[in-house]
Amino acid sequence: MNIADSNGQPSAEDAKAFLDEAQARLEKMAQEASHASWVASTYINLDSQYTEALAMERYTALAVELAGEAAKFDNVDLDPETRRMLTMLKQGLVFPAPNDPEMTAELAQIGSKMQGMYGAGKYCPEETAGLDPTVKKEGKCYTLTEMGQMMANSRDPKLLKDLWVGWRKVAPPMKPLYERQVEIGNAGAKDLGYDNLSVMWRSKYDMPADEFSADMDNQWNKVKPLYEALHCHVRAKLNEHYGDKVAPASGKIPAHLLGNMWAQEWGNVYDIVKDDDMEAPYDLTELVVNSGMTEQDMVKTGEKFFTSLGFKPLPDTFWERSQFVQPKDRDVVCHASAWNLDNQDDIRIKMCINKTGEDLITVHHELGHNFYQRIYNQQPFLYKEGANDGFHEAVGDTIALSITPKYLKEIGLMDEIPGEDKDLGYLMQQALDKIAFLPFGLLVDKWRWQVFNGEVAPGDYNKAWWQLREEYQGITPPVERSEANFDPGAKYHIPGNTPYARYFLARIQQFQFHRALCEAAGETGPLHRCSIYKNKAAGEKLRNMLAMGASKPWPDAMEALTGERELDATAIVDYFQPLMVYLEEQNKDRDCGW
Repeated sequence: MNIADSNGQPSAEDAKAFLDEAQARLEKMAQEASHASWVASTYINLDSQYTEALAMERYTALAVELAGEAAKFDNVDLDPETRRMLTMLKQGLVFPAPNDPEMTAELAQIGSKMQGMYGAGKYCPEETAGLDPTVKKEGKCYTLTEMGQMMANSRDPKLLKDLWVGWRKVAPPMKPLYERQVEIGNAGAKDLGYDNLSVMWRSKYDMPADEFSADMDNQWNKVKPLYEALHCHVRAKLNEHYGDKVAPASGKIPAHLLGNMWAQEWGNVYDIVKDDDMEAPYDLTELVVNSGMTEQDMVKTGEKFFTSLGFKPLPDTFWERSQFVQPKDRDVVCHASAWNLDNQDDIRIKMCINKTGEDLITVHHELGHNFYQRIYNQQPFLYKEGANDGFHEAVGDTIALSITPKYLKEIGLMDEIPGEDKDLGYLMQQALDKIAFLPFGLLVDKWRWQVFNGEVAPGDYNKAWWQLREEYQGITPPVERSEANFDPGAKYHIPGNTPYARYFLARIQQFQFHRALCEAAGETGPLHRCSIYKNKAAGEKLRNMLAMGASKPWPDAMEALTGERELDATAIVDYFQPLMVYLEEQNKDRDCGW
């Protein structure tokens, strides 16, 4: 459209007309790209990747074109809302291409190819007998889902090391693609007026980029003592279990021993970490299995939580179109995700659900995205987002914090609510996931920001990755790593180009949200015993905030729910205070730190 008046200068009215047209075009193109991406994730083959790359190329080209047009209003006097929408339009892409059709096409192809490489990735060991006693035949290959289950359950350090090393063979071929992608993305960010992608990514939080990263560090410093106490205790327990040769009593923890492919959450080693007298109040996986519920029943259970708070039930199309289990006849991306294909009611989840407690919690998390997507669907296109991306991640996790014994008894998974003497075991289980994750949630994007701004050159990608993991997490690889490896690429969000700061923010925000909702629900007991299931007052407060979408800066949305305008890590510290007292007692004669 023509965005200049007769004097050649764009006006405020031009800006509004431009935004109306831009949003209509983007919404149509986003729907096309979403359907193509869905097929590429649920039917991984050459043709679906080609189709996705083509759709993403078209979407990126349009977004780049519109972002460039939006920049023409930079010096026009506009009302705050119009200015906000134009800024969001410029920041809409994660990896913007420059205004160059060839580079736009190349960027789309790289993105689709890397996701396909990750989704189809398998580990095919030369010798399988030592890996899985149930499999003796030659040529057995393991999917990431299978390897994840084995790492969760096995206590054989040789097997764990084999799996850890084996999965990371998927990543080195991605490295040249990733390097090129960063080059193109940085050029695109510069075209939009940002120094590089690092500045662009950090500018999406209604505050200056450097202030945002400083606030992340500030929140981390509030929870760091709790992480360090947990690390000290877990390291001592692993040492008791495995001995000095496998798990040293001091220094960093070997990354393959923590029950998770990326050592990002440690809940799977609870059996090693707990004391003899520390009984968990229940085993959620056992409850799920014993209930006889199917994978779809697990999703129905999650839906029932949201409807108990006053949300509308999921549409029929959700049940018809979602992927709940891993198909036997094709490769799919099993990484759990929530989808909104038409920005209205075509919402879906894509998972390969296992009948585990972890996946029941994940279902609640993914449905949090879907109910959020649906409740803001009357907003203008640019506002059909979370208040910030951390909000989107935090909503489902906030609900999952209400998966307490009180809730499990209400839905028939448990007969009696355990006494408070069992709370320490519950808090330890929670901390092994929630607290253990925090430094990982922080460092993934710290690595990317350093890559994007040139602080880390391609020749140091892996070295920088492990420096951050050692500094923040206090873990170390089980075998020597070099620049022949590309270990960041073995984590979905790197080839999938999903910013990661959102997960750190969500871990802080969810406890802030939970505290506020428990207060709204009139709950007066300990935060870790509160469940807002069936509480309409808490539900109304949550729905009102979610319906805002991205229409206001995130401090406004935070204030609407919590009465506070800033991120506040004191809620997570309060939640785990009883555990912190216990850990300090356990660690008093230990040499903590690394």
